[in-house]
Amino acid sequence: MSDPFFGFSKKNDFLFCIDSDGCAIDSMDIKHFRCFGPCMVKEWGLEAYEKELLESWNEVNLYSMTRGINRFKGLVKALTEVEEKYQPVEGLEALVKWVEESDELSNPALEKAVKETGNICLKKALAWSQAVNASIKELPKEEVKPFEGVKEGIEMLHESCDIAIVSSANYEAVKEEWTRFGLIDHVDVVLAQNAGSKKSCIEKLLTYGYDKDKVMMTGDAPGDMDAADKNGVFFYPILVKQEKESWANIGEAKDRLQAGTFAGAYQDELKAKFVQNLTK
Repeated sequence: MSDPFFGFSKKNDFLFCIDSDGCAIDSMDIKHFRCFGPCMVKEWGLEAYEKELLESWNEVNLYSMTRGINRFKGLVKALTEVEEKYQPVEGLEALVKWVEESDELSNPALEKAVKETGNICLKKALAWSQAVNASIKELPKEEVKPFEGVKEGIEMLHESCDIAIVSSANYEAVKEEWTRFGLIDHVDVVLAQNAGSKKSCIEKLLTYGYDKDKVMMTGDAPGDMDAADKNGVFFYPILVKQEKESWANIGEAKDRLQAGTFAGAYQDELKAKFVQNLTK
C-alpha cells in the first residue's frame, strides 16, 4: 500500500485537521437513515419492529455521545436491543466476542472470522456491512454535499494554515467528494481509513515539526475530540444540527489559535457545548 503521507511537508506553523463525514460533508444522516439501519432491518428480518429500531439506531449513531461509533459496535448495540426486547438473534455471542476482542473491526477482518468459525451471526454481519457499502454507493450524489460555509471556511483557513483531512471513511470516497466540491485544492494531505486511526494520523502529523499548541482537530463526533485529547492538541467541534453556525465561527477559532488564546476558558466552553449538544 502506498504511503498516505507521501509528498506531504509542513508549510505553515499552524495545522488544521478536519474530519469529513458529518463534519465537512453532510453525509452522515443520509447514510444512517437510508443505508445502515434499513440494511440491518432487512438482513435480520426485523420489519415488525422497524420504526422503533431505526429510531434507536439513529439515536446511538447520530444524536448521542456514541455518534461516529464503529459500524460493528453500533450493530452489536442494536442486535443486543433486538434480543432483549423483541426476538432471539442466533449466534449473537460470537459477534459480541469478535467486536470486543478483534484488533481490527473491518470487512476483511470479519471475513477471516467467518471462515474460521462459520458463525451465522458473523456471516449476516458481513452480508449487512457489504449491503451497506453497496447502498451508500447508490445514494444520489446531489444529495451529498458540504455543509453551508465549509468551502469558504476551508479557503480562509488555508491562507495561513496547513490542512489535513483526518477521516475514518473510505479514502476513494473522501477524495472524490472533496474533489467534486472544489475543496481538495485547499488540502495538503488526505488521511482516511487507509492511513490508520485518527489518533495515529495526528500523532504522525506532529512528527513533521508542528508544536502541539498550534494544531487543531475539527470534528463532529466524540472520537474526534478523543483523538485530539490523546495527542494534546486543540479541538474545534462542529455541532450536530448547528453545522452552519459552527463553520461560520471557525475564523474566531483560527484567530485564537494563532494568537495563543485558544487554551483555557475558550476551549473548555467549546467542549462543554459539544458534549451538551449530544447529551440532551
